[in-house]
Amino acid sequence: MAKDDVEMKDAAAPAPAADAADAPPPPFDVAAGIHKNVGFVRKCVEGAQPRLLARALRNTTPIRRKCVAADLVTALRTHLPPGDRALRAASLKALGPVADAAMTDADEASPPDDAPVEVDVYLAFLVVAFLVREQRFAEASQLCEATLPKLRQALRERRAVDNLAAKFYFYLSLCHEKLGTSDAIAPTLFAAHRTAVLQHADVSAATLLNTLLRGLLAQNRVEAALKLVSKTDFPESASNPQFCRYLYYTGRIQALQLDYTDAHTKLMQSQRKAPATTAIGFRVEIQKLAVLVQLLIGEVPDRSSFEGFKGRALEPYLQLTRAVRRGDLPAYRACVAAHASVFDRDKTRSLVARLEQNVVKTGLRRLNVSYSRISLDDVKARLHLDSAASAEFVCAKAIKDGVIDARIDHDQQQISSKGVADVYSTGEPQKAFHRRIVFCLDVRNEAVKAMQYRKEVPKKPEEEAKEDKQTDEEIAKEIEEELGEE
Repeated sequence: MAKDDVEMKDAAAPAPAADAADAPPPPFDVAAGIHKNVGFVRKCVEGAQPRLLARALRNTTPIRRKCVAADLVTALRTHLPPGDRALRAASLKALGPVADAAMTDADEASPPDDAPVEVDVYLAFLVVAFLVREQRFAEASQLCEATLPKLRQALRERRAVDNLAAKFYFYLSLCHEKLGTSDAIAPTLFAAHRTAVLQHADVSAATLLNTLLRGLLAQNRVEAALKLVSKTDFPESASNPQFCRYLYYTGRIQALQLDYTDAHTKLMQSQRKAPATTAIGFRVEIQKLAVLVQLLIGEVPDRSSFEGFKGRALEPYLQLTRAVRRGDLPAYRACVAAHASVFDRDKTRSLVARLEQNVVKTGLRRLNVSYSRISLDDVKARLHLDSAASAEFVCAKAIKDGVIDARIDHDQQQISSKGVADVYSTGEPQKAFHRRIVFCLDVRNEAVKAMQYRKEVPKKPEEEAKEDKQTDEEIAKEIEEELGEE
């Protein structure tokens, strides 16, 4: 009996806790998310707190990705009165037959008696984002154009809709770009940018400036884009994603204008400011252009420049780099012929064509280091040129540009090297040191300009302070949304 008294059974593990830990997270409730954001918009209008509208836009990312037409119809019928609301009718019309066929609880629920214009505009923005996701660009552009008068009126009265206006102008430009009618919307965008600058609407001004530069570069109007950059100032209070785009566009313009040094500086700044884990496509585009600019400068990118990107998006540019580094003209021409469609799609064909001279110069520099004296016929054969006269012209141009230190013997049809000079006896170390100093000073000045101090505000209740708290995940989602939409 004593043995039976001391024996104890093993305690069973709490099954509900284990099940709760292994259970998947609940699915995202689109209706609840829209209701919460509409509440933020109403509080923004009633209490004149623009930060609440910015928070609503940050919370819109999961809604844009997971909503369906029925969810948007429910939101429009729930949060907007059925009276004379032209924007409500336009949104329901843009959704198509789903708006008439969807029978939801919102039809039986009593909608509010009135709603501010910002609620109409926000729900129309959700509809536009849904239409763009479904690639229904014609309906999305029509809804954007129907919303612009409401936006202009609200922007004159309240500055809080500046963020919403920037979203609509971006989607309007994107839809016309997909439809191939960018010329038709250009006057509207220019007029909107002028108005945004006069009204000090920095968010809209920055977005519109980037949108105009994107459209001009897509049409190969480089001179017009350069004139626009020279006549305008980018707002200092603009968001980091918009500033990244601006640096990328200005870097592309300067590269096409043969200003490779400034272009490389702008592209490196844009690459540093871009998010490290999101916006992969944007960082790939920056890297493609940066590789070409670095090759045109005369430098060879490191192998690490092509690592860290998924897929083979940079494979053609890696082959170009190998051909330029070796000075192999046949390999360069084969790479250009094999990947012509890729360079045309990336709009880098003109920059790639300029690399042929760099390939020849690199091969000539290798010959100059390897041989103290070589005939022009051998130069022609080694560099795969058309004739000895072409080889003589290339060598003369390289000597004039300072690529090689040699002299041409016209009688003997030879090129003689003067030997490798001591680089420390030239001005190259001083120039390199000067470039590093300028780079460090630019980084320091940008850091000073980016410093922001919070305004002193009275203490708020604990619940409101908890709602206003922003997490790193929300900020990352915002950056991913702004940079990944293109």
